[in-house]
Amino acid sequence: MTANHASPGYTLFYFPSTASYAPHILLEELGVPFTLSLVDRMNDGHKSPAYLKLNPAGLIPVLVDGDLVLPETAAILMHLADQHPASGFAPALNTPERAHYTRWMFYLSNTLQAELITYFYPARLVEDESVAAQVKRCAEARVGTMLDILDAHLASHGGTHLLGSPISAADVLLYVLCRWTRNMTNPARNRPHLRPFLERMLARPAVQRATATEGLVEPYY
Repeated sequence: MTANHASPGYTLFYFPSTASYAPHILLEELGVPFTLSLVDRMNDGHKSPAYLKLNPAGLIPVLVDGDLVLPETAAILMHLADQHPASGFAPALNTPERAHYTRWMFYLSNTLQAELITYFYPARLVEDESVAAQVKRCAEARVGTMLDILDAHLASHGGTHLLGSPISAADVLLYVLCRWTRNMTNPARNRPHLRPFLERMLARPAVQRATATEGLVEPYY
């Protein structure tokens, strides 16, 4: 689905290579009608009155599904997967698989993504900007530990994805967050089990379509 081709269905407010890349991929995977609405983050589009009505936090993405206006990446992913259960991107409710799926969604959004934000915006956390570089280094080290945990988990069950062999929406979020590490000293791709996971994800046609639409270039992760 190209950014300039309007269609009925969902509307995703996005900016390339941000967290909105994850629901963009999932929408492509689901094969449902959707429209992309670019939020010009480079010119503070996410701070405009119109966008703040959708998300008072001023963060990207936002999904509009009929009367539902939904921010927060993990919530959007879980909503989309649950709206299309036949796709298999979310395990059934009241199953152990669902509990593990929820666990990884929370870990990725509340732990890894939050630490990545500290890495990218260390000056937000300090009054003295001279120590921002130290905050950034410490955040990168903590991200490395989190990636090691994810790599070890993939190794522990021998499957191709977080929950084993079936892909889930959590894998889509993991792929995007791993992309954010691509310029780190020890990016996700350096790890023996995360690298083939990333290769498998990028080989998926839906990932390739979203990547092309957003104009992303190598290194992809």
